[in-house]
Parts: sequence; C-alpha cells; structure tokens
Amino acid sequence: MSFDVEQYVHYRIANAQLLSYPFPHFYLQDIFPPDWYQELIARLPPQEYYVRLDETGSVTKGAYPERFVCTLSDAMRAEETEEGEPGPWREIANIMGRPQFAHRVLGLFNDAVARRFGAKSEVDFEVDCRLVRDFSNYAIAPHTDSPRKIVSLLFYMPADESLKSLGTSLYVPNDPDLHCDGRRHHSFSDFKKVMTASYMPNSLFGFFKTDQAFHGVERIELARVQRDSMLYNINVRKLAPRASAAPA
Repeated sequence: MSFDVEQYVHYRIANAQLLSYPFPHFYLQDIFPPDWYQELIARLPPQEYYVRLDETGSVTKGAYPERFVCTLSDAMRAEETEEGEPGPWREIANIMGRPQFAHRVLGLFNDAVARRFGAKSEVDFEVDCRLVRDFSNYAIAPHTDSPRKIVSLLFYMPADESLKSLGTSLYVPNDPDLHCDGRRHHSFSDFKKVMTASYMPNSLFGFFKTDQAFHGVERIELARVQRDSMLYNINVRKLAPRASAAPA
C-alpha cells in the first residue's frame, strides 16, 4: 500500500523540530514519499512555462534576471495528458490549497505567532505557492521579507546532492540592534553567516518572519546550474481581535 501523500506531508511537518536561533526555523528531509518525489521532479514543467520574475510585476524591472517562476496552474497545464489523468502537480495544488495545510504550518510556530501578533489576536491570512527556477549568477542579499509575510516554506527539488551548498543561508547582523521590516536588502559584509539549509533532494526549509529573520542566497558561481524549488508563503491579510469566550 502506497503512502497517502497529504498525510505523509502533514506528519513530517507536525513532528518537525523547531529551532529558535537566530529566528524560528526548521529543516526536513524526505518531506514527500521518496518514490512520489521522483515522479514529481520528473514532471517539472519545461522552461517555456516559466516567466522571468521581473516580468511578473513583483520586483523592479531588471532585478534578479536569473530567477524564473511558474504558477501551479501552469504546472498543472504542463502535465496534462490526452487521457486527462491527474498528475502530481495537481495533487500538490490540492494539498497546498487547503486551509488545513496552512493551519498545520502555523501550528508549528504558535509561540512565534503569539509574540508577533499578540495572544488575543486572530490572524487572517492568505497563501501563495509557485515554482521557482534559478540559474547561475543568481543571488539575493540578506533581507527579512515583506512586512506581510508570516511563514515561508522552501521545498528544494534537485535530482541529486551535487548542489547541496546552494541552499538558503541564515545571517545575524554585525550590529545586534539592527532590525528591518523587510523593505530593503542589506550588504553581505554587514552580517555573519550562521547556517545554510542544504539544497538536498526532497527537503524542506521553513522559517517564521521577524524583523531579524535575515536570510539570503550567496551568488551561484557554478556554471550551467538550474536550481528548482517550490515556494509556499503565508501572508497577513488583516488582523482581527479574537472573540472573548462566553461566560460560564
């Protein structure tokens, strides 16, 4: 009997070891059933389904020319067959699109959510998920992400371990009082690198947004690199006070 993919992912995330320094994060291997992961990466969309990031309107023109993105809708379109059989990207879209998945992820960061938003605040959130493909020379300097960001998940999708050094790194500022709401990027020279989440097959790196959640990717110096991953973000839509419990 094969694993149920959704329950497998929920199990792995629910039992992840959360690390607190320098900000809340976790790293998992085998986030998907191994055989199913091989099917998933075999169905990664061809390059024509990807759009250069600076053509999406989410960054300024000319920024990050080595980064391309693909929506889950386009990934599903790329895997369509004449028989109309659902493929692994449709299953991914179903899993990631359900509110149960977002709540599972947020549950791992309960304490961080309470510290950031207050114990009596209820977070109204929305999610987005996309495939990302980076090429040689890609880099992104230390930053803390958009002020609306709550949690980011980075699903790494290489075929083997040959590029394991190319994962996302965490940094602490040389100035311990440096805080950033996420509206700017900083110089690598102003930080010390703490760790790098290995870019390994079937792995997941997740972290909670704070004003000191500095992370980045150092320039990919190797030639002819293709770095495939999937980004899943939980963002604030609005905050509303939690309703008081009725008196007994």
